[in-house]
Amino acid sequence: MGNWVVIAEYYSDTYRTEFICCGKETKGQALDELRAALHTFLPSKSIMEKRRQVYRYADRESYLVVIKGKLSEWKCTLRIAELVSDSTDPLVAERVRLEEVGAEETGGPQDRVPPGW
Repeated sequence: MGNWVVIAEYYSDTYRTEFICCGKETKGQALDELRAALHTFLPSKSIMEKRRQVYRYADRESYLVVIKGKLSEWKCTLRIAELVSDSTDPLVAERVRLEEVGAEETGGPQDRVPPGW
């Protein structure tokens, strides 16, 4: 089972999070699914789409979708997320921890501020 998902976050009477696509093995696969959903995803409420605008955030992994309907406007953020912990499968957290240790050893991204900053 993959650790990557595509999610939609929006407000419709209450704040909602929908899983569009689950179980992708790689981040690249999740990004492909995200980009495919940008022009097709519709909220669980009915809307008569007249115009769709898609904005890309600076991280290049999140998008704002604005759908203008006949009477209303709807906004949604589409993004990818990685599963890093699962209480029914502790191996998920261990696998993520090992990947992070490997990234530090190879000079990958660092989450802490280096000394001297």
